[in-house]
Amino acid sequence: MNFKMEQPKITVELLESRSIDSLESREELSNGIIENITIEHQEANRVSLEKMIFRNVTITESSLEQVEITDVVFEKCDFSNVQFPSSFIHRTEFRNCKLIGTNFSQSRLQNVRFLNCMGDFSNFRIANFKQVSFEDCSLISADFFTANFQKIAFARCNMDQAYMIGTKLKGVDLSDCNFEVLIVEAKDLEGCIIAGHQASTFVGLLGVMIR
Repeated sequence: MNFKMEQPKITVELLESRSIDSLESREELSNGIIENITIEHQEANRVSLEKMIFRNVTITESSLEQVEITDVVFEKCDFSNVQFPSSFIHRTEFRNCKLIGTNFSQSRLQNVRFLNCMGDFSNFRIANFKQVSFEDCSLISADFFTANFQKIAFARCNMDQAYMIGTKLKGVDLSDCNFEVLIVEAKDLEGCIIAGHQASTFVGLLGVMIR
């Protein structure tokens, strides 16, 4: 990763343990730790989370559109298939989280780290990334259609079948990631950094054949 990322600004000693049963539109949660709960069937817009830690929290069958997340750490959380479209996520870390099929489409992510996350079939369509890293994540069939990448890093990720049509990959280093198929267009590959053994994945796009 050749860029500096801002870390979540949290003073753990000042956080209070709390529990929640539901989320309401425009609700604001700050300066707290929430652990070991499951929240189901939520539908709320513009929920604000600031200076929070979530540990072992599961959200299911829920839509939380336009959520605003700043200075938050998620540890061992399961947000699979949750809807977070058009959200703003800043100085946030997802650690060992399940994000299978999670929808972050049209969101803005800035200074965000995904560490050891399961993000297969996750949706980042038309999202804007600035200073974002995916490290040791599974991103099989993740959707990055026409995403905007500014200072993004993929380290040791499984990206097989990831969909990146319309996404410019100039300067993006995929050399230590795993994939047999990457769904891209030739025009978007200019300046992408890959390893030698990955080159055969893209020869069909260039109109050549290997004997």
